[in-house]
Amino acid sequence: MIGEILTFPVHGDKNGSLVALEKGADFPFEIKRVYYIWGTTPTYVRGHHAHKNLEQVVVCTSGSCDFILDDGTKRETYRLDSPTKGLHIKNNVWREFTNFSPGCVVMVLASEHYNEADYIRDYDEFLRSKGLT
Repeated sequence: MIGEILTFPVHGDKNGSLVALEKGADFPFEIKRVYYIWGTTPTYVRGHHAHKNLEQVVVCTSGSCDFILDDGTKRETYRLDSPTKGLHIKNNVWREFTNFSPGCVVMVLASEHYNEADYIRDYDEFLRSKGLT
């Protein structure tokens, strides 16, 4: 598998639920950046890039969407539809996401601060970086 689905521990009772993510206990890396995406047109495809070093865990905190991961030889689609699940995406993986439900909110937790030099935004360049062309 290209990505890994993480299941987060849920704490709560009849009044509501809470998910807490703690370094070392529930999470595969130290979180250096968090951002979230919402209001995306349902069929729009976001992403279209890979990262040289950065890792991410993506959580659909509300609604649902599909993540397509590509390692240069195969593509896999992951449906995110629960705030208790996160998709761990390692470095050197091409990512796209689409099929946004109404009210979809996607939260991304990243292992590094924003660095434009870490992005590969051209698919052919991505394949060359992996020695596949």
